Amino acid sequence: MALTQSDIDVEIADLQNAHDKSQAGGAPARHHPPRDYAPYRSSLLRHPKQPLVAVNGGDPETVELSGPVFGATDITEIDQDLTRQHQGEPLGERITVSGRLLDSNGRPVRGQLVEIWQANASGRYAHLRDQHPAPLDPNFTGVGRTLTDDQGRYSFTTIKPGAYPWRNHTNAWRPAHIHFSLFGDAFTQRLVTQMYFPNDPLFRYDPILRSVTDESARERLVAAYNHDLSQPEFSLGYEWDIVLDGPSATWIEEGR
Repeated sequence: MALTQSDIDVEIADLQNAHDKSQAGGAPARHHPPRDYAPYRSSLLRHPKQPLVAVNGGDPETVELSGPVFGATDITEIDQDLTRQHQGEPLGERITVSGRLLDSNGRPVRGQLVEIWQANASGRYAHLRDQHPAPLDPNFTGVGRTLTDDQGRYSFTTIKPGAYPWRNHTNAWRPAHIHFSLFGDAFTQRLVTQMYFPNDPLFRYDPILRSVTDESARERLVAAYNHDLSQPEFSLGYEWDIVLDGPSATWIEEGR
């Protein structure tokens, strides 16, 4: 029998209550969710079940030689503007997303590769495995990349993504979101997270977002509208900082 939204709500409420009780008892705040969060069904199948394996030899280049290659070209001017990567105009609401990449002490992290990927305005990814019956946009691929500047700032111009259904349970819909990937000095230093938009009515129904049981940590995944970032007659602006570690760290998708 397929799980309903009511089933998921009960599971989430039970887990949230357990979290709240542990916090009231003096347990330290848990900024990252468990890797096997039952309401998020695929996490039970995909989370790591064995301890991490240390690389022998102490030679990081050995690991890098066997890693993927992202292409021979440098980052270009249009890589961070997803609305200019094709000949025509993409459909949807243009937005500017900008923020800073910071360490635990609030210092900027400079020169780091930031990548994003997202659904189009209809809630569909330009990916063969996405068979959601919503229209594809020939002028929108939904991927971008940039480097942080000396202040740790990144910026993207894109289209606000639409919500889309997924098969976690009956009538499951993901809130609008943008995936972020952050790289350090090597591929093995990659972190992945998601940015959401304020006041989305689907927040309460999404087990991925609700898996972050600490409320303050969950709120840090939601961008803030910033009118100063909005461009007249062109786009609305959203501000979203990413903190790599410490008590204010941004949630990272560990093992998913």
